[in-house]
Amino acid sequence: MKTGIHPDYVECRVHCSCGNEFTTRSTVPELRVELCSECHPFYTGKQKLVDTGGRVERFQRRYAKSQGARKKA
Repeated sequence: MKTGIHPDYVECRVHCSCGNEFTTRSTVPELRVELCSECHPFYTGKQKLVDTGGRVERFQRRYAKSQGARKKA
């Protein structure tokens, strides 16, 4: 491997939106994530609604409109 071209591999502190914090190694010293192994539905077995940019609310509005149109017809 060439010397001087690779980024530093440092200890990294990871902060999850659920409040979980843990240490790993990465090229950046700190990461903020939305899901971790403590709160991810695959690992917990619980359903969790993850809303990115209001997609869920936008879908619910469109769904309500289509249901309203069906009831009128």
